[in-house]
Amino acid sequence: MLTPIELIKATVDGMIARKWGRIINITSGAVKAPIDVLGLSNGARSGLTGFVAGLAREVAQHGVTVNNLLPGPFNTDRLYKTMEGGAKQAGLSIEEVSKRRAAQNPSRRFGEPAEFGATCAFLCSRQAAYMTGQNVLLDGGAYPGTF
Repeated sequence: MLTPIELIKATVDGMIARKWGRIINITSGAVKAPIDVLGLSNGARSGLTGFVAGLAREVAQHGVTVNNLLPGPFNTDRLYKTMEGGAKQAGLSIEEVSKRRAAQNPSRRFGEPAEFGATCAFLCSRQAAYMTGQNVLLDGGAYPGTF
């Protein structure tokens, strides 16, 4: 939480002076649905989200937007390293653990890095100039709520 806040503080004034800027924080779907074993991480991400909400409303008039991307599981090395540990612990193959985990998602798959990149690129674009202070959930429909 503290590092992103310091980076934002170090760069936002220049964006305001130029009357244009985009800040995107990559947090986690855990902001909306905390994960029980990630207590400290849940708290830090929620703190960053609160900071961003206030800042976004202050800087919007200057053409600066501040949003958060909340990814669910994506096809990354980190995801597979985590599943490797779970596979060893359960005595299963990584393929079986991957198949089971993907099946738990309504999309029945993991997100692709290019999908994440496209969403981030949109938030950084001029087309997203009216979108600020938002938590954009990218999780294949895993979040069970409506808000």
